[in-house]
Order: sequence, then C-alpha cells, then structure tokens
Amino acid sequence: MVQFISFFVFTAFVAAYSSWKLRKDKLSTQDGYFLGGRSLTGIVIAGSLLLTNISTEHLVGMNGDAYKHGGIIIAWEVTSALALVAAALYFAPRYLKMGLTTIPEFLEKRFDGLTRTIIAFLLIISFVSTLLPIVLYSGAISIEQIFDISGLLGITQNEGLWLTVVTVGCIGAVYAIFGGLKMVAYTDTINGFGLLIAGISIPVMALWNIGDGHIFEGLRLVFEKAPEKFNVISNEVSVGEGSRDAIMPFGVLFTGLIINQLYFWTMHQSIIQRALGAVNLKEAQKGLLYTGLLKILVPLIIVLPGIIAFYYFNETFYDQKELVYPSLVKKVLPFWMTGFFVAVLMGAILSTFNSALNSAATIFSLGIYKRYVNKSASEKRLVKMGKTTSALLAIFAIGIAPFIAHAPRGLYQLLQQLNGIFFIPMATVILAGFFLPKVSAKGAKVGLLFGLIFYVVTNFILQVNLHYVHLWGIEFVLNIGVMLLVSRWSPRVNTFSITDIGVVDVTQWKYAKGFSIFLVLATLAVYVLLGHIG
Repeated sequence: MVQFISFFVFTAFVAAYSSWKLRKDKLSTQDGYFLGGRSLTGIVIAGSLLLTNISTEHLVGMNGDAYKHGGIIIAWEVTSALALVAAALYFAPRYLKMGLTTIPEFLEKRFDGLTRTIIAFLLIISFVSTLLPIVLYSGAISIEQIFDISGLLGITQNEGLWLTVVTVGCIGAVYAIFGGLKMVAYTDTINGFGLLIAGISIPVMALWNIGDGHIFEGLRLVFEKAPEKFNVISNEVSVGEGSRDAIMPFGVLFTGLIINQLYFWTMHQSIIQRALGAVNLKEAQKGLLYTGLLKILVPLIIVLPGIIAFYYFNETFYDQKELVYPSLVKKVLPFWMTGFFVAVLMGAILSTFNSALNSAATIFSLGIYKRYVNKSASEKRLVKMGKTTSALLAIFAIGIAPFIAHAPRGLYQLLQQLNGIFFIPMATVILAGFFLPKVSAKGAKVGLLFGLIFYVVTNFILQVNLHYVHLWGIEFVLNIGVMLLVSRWSPRVNTFSITDIGVVDVTQWKYAKGFSIFLVLATLAVYVLLGHIG
C-alpha cells in the first residue's frame, strides 16, 4: 500500500503543479498550444529535452545492452553533447530568426511545398511506427515487473502488459491533448529532476550494498568481476568489428553515428520544438547546452546499472535483456521507494510519448491540414485539429505497442535500426538545404527516395554484413552524390536566404561558446579516460 500512496502523491503533484502553471495561458492560439507561447526558459527546455529523450527504451534497452555488451554503448549518449553544441551555435539561431514552428517549414522555404509535405508525412510515420509503440511497450514491461500488476489483479502477464499500455497511453494522450507543449514541458521538468534522483539512486544503492556501506568499494568489486565491461572503445572480437552482429563498433563514431546525432538533436521535431518555443535565443542556447552536460552524465543512469546487474545476475538474462533493469530495481530499491520510482518511470514514458504526439500534431495541423484541407483554418480550428490528431495517433500506438514483443537484439537497438529508415534521408535533405546551395528541390526529393530504398534494401532485405550505423554513413554520402547529380540536370530555380523576421530576440548567450568548448573537451575526456580499461 505504501508504494501506491507514494506513486499517486508524486503523480498528482506533477499534474497539479503543471495545471497551476498553465492557468493563465492561452492554449487556443497556434503559438500558445504548439510552442508554449514562445515562453520556455533554459532550465525548462533542458528538463524537457532530457525527459523527451530519456525514456524506458533507454532505461530498459540501454541498461540491457550494457549488461550484456558493456560500456561501448555509451557512444549513443556522450556524443550527443557534440550535436547539442551544433544545435546551440548554428541551428537554433537560424531557426529562431526564421520564426519556425516546424522543421518542414524550413524545407518549404529552401526547396518547395512538396518536399515539406513528404518530410511531414515521413516524420508522422516514424513517430507512430517506431517511437510511440516501443516507448509504451518498454514502459509497460518495467511497470509490470516492478509493481507486479498481473499478480495484484490476478490476470496473466500479457493481460497486465495490455492494461499498463492502455493506462499509460491514455494518461499521456490527456496531457498532450489538453495541455499542449507547455504542459508537456512543465511536467517534463519536474519528472526530469525526479528521474535524476531516482535513476542515480539505483546504482548508488546497489554499490552501497555490494561494498557493505562503501560505494567505491562496491564499484571496485563490480569492476574486478568484469573490467572489460567498463571499456568504451573495444567490442566483441568474436563477431568482427563493424559486422551487422556487433553491438556498437567504435568506428561508427566516425561514419553514420554523427549524422544520426546531428539529425536527432538539431532537426528532429520533438526535440528542436523545445528550442523553437524559447523566449529568446539566449534561453534556447542555455537549454540545449545544459542538456549536453546532462547527456555526458546520464550514462550513470542508463549504462552503469546494466554493468552492475552483471555482478548480481551473471548471464541469467542474456536472452531477456529487457528484464535486467526492472530486476535490478526490485533487488536494490527499498520497498517504500518503489511507488516514487514507478511514478518517475511513468513520467519518463509520458514525456517521450507526449512529446511525439504534440510534435506529430503540430506537423499535421500546420503542414498538411492547413496546406491541403482547410487553407483558411483559424488558429482555434488548428488547435482543435492538433488535439484530434494526437488522440488518433495515441489510439493507434496503444493498439500496436504490445505486439512489439521481444526484439531479438534488444529494444533500443530495434528502435535505432527502425529510426535509420527515416532519420538519415531526412538529415541529408536538411543539411543539404543549409550547406549545399546548388541542391535543387528535385534533387532533394530524389535523394530522399534513394536513401529510403537504399537502407531498407541493404539492412532489412539483403542484410549485408555491415553494421547498420556504418550503412547510415554510406547512405549519407550516396544521398549527397545523388542530390548533386540530379541538381546538375535539374538546377535550382528558387532563391532563399535566412533573414530575421523579429519573432524573438536572437542575441547570443555570452557563455555559449565557452560552454560549448567545455562540452567538447568533456566528451573527449570520457573516451581518453575509459578507452583503455579492461
């Protein structure tokens, strides 16, 4: 009973506080609903970005991968700081000068309306087919394992998963539908601090128990059992560096990973929408760079617990990696803290789920509905359409989430492989829009189509023996080549330049460059210090 009380108290506090903060906001306007009234500050942006990014597919998926494969997977996290530096110094100033609400808007300005529409559809499909159901499913696994929903209600585990998916999905939809971006951002900020506290408590308590009251002694014992798992460079030699069976070859840092990170942190709608909703450029840069610092520290929450789990469980869960983190939580977390932890866990699920719904609704309402269905739609009508879109997408995601089942390579790896279908082609087009002035609208569309086909054929049909992140790098180079070649035959006809339309103040944060240099050095330090262990 105690755990349920702490769960409901924290959850109710988050809902009540966020509702109180929104009591005077005008959610019927376009900017009010989709961009939080362009009033988000650095701390709110950072908290929201962290929770939008870190959800159960990280806690469950990455800790499962770390348990089996070790610290090599840290690359997904720490290299994000470099992309966030690029977002703060280059992309955010240009987005805010143009007064964008969505990334596809930029593509219409740079290329044409059809390019914008194609990207908009691909973004919505990527949300619904990959992110939303995997987040719901991985979250349901954790809540079911920790709270034992099926045991409490006397139902099967599969029924418990379905019930949890539906409940969490409905709660998330309510937040996204009725609160808009600002509600999502405020709940994210509170849950973000909760996640940091609850997440770091798991490895701390585990090491405390292992070391009989001495955390560093516990860390020493964990290290001595499997020192190779702390290495962030080496990988399984048996499968071959760079093969499709390797979990995270070090070489991918210099091929496709940097393209993926650039796309996610500088162009992905659910991420960059927080910066677009900033009160000014200073706050946007603060939020992005603070997030970069958090991403360097976050492996303490989503990698270290998995390595600690190997100390406790040995190879018990090698075939069921998604059960590792919930099992560790149940083993080390005091009974009275369980409710709070699950409340924070659900907050992480809701954050990513809400953010994806809000972003998809924004893209559909402004990029598709207003352009093709009702060109004269009022702001109130657009907000209503956004709410309807969120509801429909939530229902669809809830319906397919339980069928994710057990991904053979782990939930996080499945998510990344599926994301590659959409992320790299879209990243290529957007980067070409900024850095390759000769690329035409036709070149962009042909390159986009080529990239989609190339990755699906090589990774999923032919299953070439090359790691999928390396395929991203090859795809990126080929996409650029295709776009430039087509653009020679069909040259660009429109003109485009970035101008400040005066939506917000775009004065740079005076510490932006210094903070950025610190993040770059900190990222390099991680690999220097942990690259030769074991």
